[in-house]
Amino acid sequence: MKIDAVLGTDIDLAATAARHAETAGYAGAWVGDTNHDPFLQIMQAAQATENITVGTAVAIAFARSPMTTATSAYDLARYAQGRFVLGLGSQVKSHIERRFSMTWSSPAARMREYVLALKAIWASWQDGTKLDFQGEFYSHTLMTPFFAPEPHPAGPPPVYVAGVNVAMTEAAGEVADGFFLHPFTTRRYLDEVTLPALRRGRAKRGGTLDDFVVNGPMFVAVGRTEEELATAIAGTRARIAFYGSTPAYRPVLELHGWGDLQPELTRLTKEGRWAELGSLITDDILHTFAVVGTPAEVGPALYAKVGDVLARTSFYTPYDAEPGLLTELLAHVRPPAV
Repeated sequence: MKIDAVLGTDIDLAATAARHAETAGYAGAWVGDTNHDPFLQIMQAAQATENITVGTAVAIAFARSPMTTATSAYDLARYAQGRFVLGLGSQVKSHIERRFSMTWSSPAARMREYVLALKAIWASWQDGTKLDFQGEFYSHTLMTPFFAPEPHPAGPPPVYVAGVNVAMTEAAGEVADGFFLHPFTTRRYLDEVTLPALRRGRAKRGGTLDDFVVNGPMFVAVGRTEEELATAIAGTRARIAFYGSTPAYRPVLELHGWGDLQPELTRLTKEGRWAELGSLITDDILHTFAVVGTPAEVGPALYAKVGDVLARTSFYTPYDAEPGLLTELLAHVRPPAV
């Protein structure tokens, strides 16, 4: 299991953070799509590093046309010399419609078609295949030489799709090259819901998970001192509660018998009582979602939790964890001693 870093949201520090990640021993560096363009940050990260994987985790697919995404990703694959991974996510309806002013409908079916459209566009550039993609949501039938980038040795990047619910997960298994777990997941949900859905998707194309990358961030609440650990736990509780307030993520709670928590969390958010969310996350819920302890405790426990099923993971730390602490944790991620 490879351990990746998550770069911060400061676009001015993207190159420095990526260089530090490579020097510290991380296998990859991911950038989210939040308050800056993730592709610009990845460009900086690629230029500042030599060997590690760089990628988006995730870029919001439905905020962009497949053609615009295809262009950025194809160029980044070239600039990063094959080290770039295009990670895509759907976001939720309110953001797509009200923040991006784009169309929201049938997210799993739309994402499936989106990835197929990307691959059709890339095939027209890389292999000279006539572009004739016509689907329910997207249509790309025009590509003249003036607008077609030249083929390059790296070729199109792999595409990983993020998801939580069954339909999106199965679609990812069918058309993508890898899958991003949402941090709001548990080992039981992974075993009973996510992996079976991915296998069904792979089976549709006659494949298995053997050539498919399952990866994603995992909650870790880590600290060297009681004070650091208390801060980490508080931040982690708050973020678990925030995700738990999202109706689309209720199935994860339902699996554990905590489904009634979701509407209560949603009620608090609608009342603006954000500071109270974390108080509803019990110790049982905390330890089900997160690995908690010192670096020496969390490292082996994280490996024991997901090391047999994830090809890659990263530390999800919704609190101010200084880089030295996470570098120390990185050194402890190994199979637990027998």
